[in-house]
Amino acid sequence: MPWLMMSYSRRSRYSLSPSPYRRYDRSVSRSLSRSRSRSRDSSDAENPGNNLYVTGLSTRVTKRELEKHFSTEGTVEDVHLVIDPWSRESRGFGFVTMASVKEADRCIKYLNHSVLEGRVITIEKFLCKQVSCV
Repeated sequence: MPWLMMSYSRRSRYSLSPSPYRRYDRSVSRSLSRSRSRSRDSSDAENPGNNLYVTGLSTRVTKRELEKHFSTEGTVEDVHLVIDPWSRESRGFGFVTMASVKEADRCIKYLNHSVLEGRVITIEKFLCKQVSCV
């Protein structure tokens, strides 16, 4: 195994241990997340349909502006704007949770392809089967 390094320990002179410079393999992390999601109750994992995926956002748009834009069609429960951790700018997409499915449908009907901060935004339902999708 090339990723294992020899290290000194008290029990034996040399023991195999993983290299501290190598990150976990993707297949390992995927399998761990899958096994955790299976153990949860499936009723908790269902999205009722009031969570909206919004794309085409300007890098200058704020959570407050996004909430104001969507509040014209109903009550906004939560806004999650995805932000780049280094530049602290919006990545151009986010999620808006409306109070009901009916209000979410109104947002899709009336705000899809609308203009916000000079950009045309696209809205669709975010249907995720896992709790930790966002």
